[in-house]
Amino acid sequence: MTDQRVPVVVQELTEVAPGLLDQINHLLGQLSKSASPLAVSDLERIVQSQASRLFLARRGEHVLGMTTLVLAPIPTGLRAIVEDVVVDEQGRGQGVGRALVEAALDAARRAGARHVDLTSRPSRVAAHALYRSIGFVPRDTTVYRYAMDGSEPPAPQGSGGRVAG
Repeated sequence: MTDQRVPVVVQELTEVAPGLLDQINHLLGQLSKSASPLAVSDLERIVQSQASRLFLARRGEHVLGMTTLVLAPIPTGLRAIVEDVVVDEQGRGQGVGRALVEAALDAARRAGARHVDLTSRPSRVAAHALYRSIGFVPRDTTVYRYAMDGSEPPAPQGSGGRVAG
């Protein structure tokens, strides 16, 4: 347990330091049961990417949460997406998620993004309340996914999937 009197600091991760990988993988396990643990090379690839910025929320040396901001220039402008927001069970309800999302929004604003998107599973009710309180609004859109390994079943007929013809 970390001392809650020590402030939470959110910073972009710019280099992989010893001891971070285990803490990040611990958070990743809380975010997704299907995500594979990262190797040092995976984390270095994320940190070195021009398209992503990984933010960590720390209290002292303890990583309480993380999120990723994805920035991609496309013909309609700079696309900004907040991904993988996760706060450790010990840090929930303490403003850590808000601090992470606000840091990502500040970085997107500085990069010149006009909008920032994020998606969230319907079951994450507390996260939805947080996102709305920050100013996110639900969009009238449908998110599609194509599994490169064929692991996703095809959409049932009549569900809005495209039918070749």
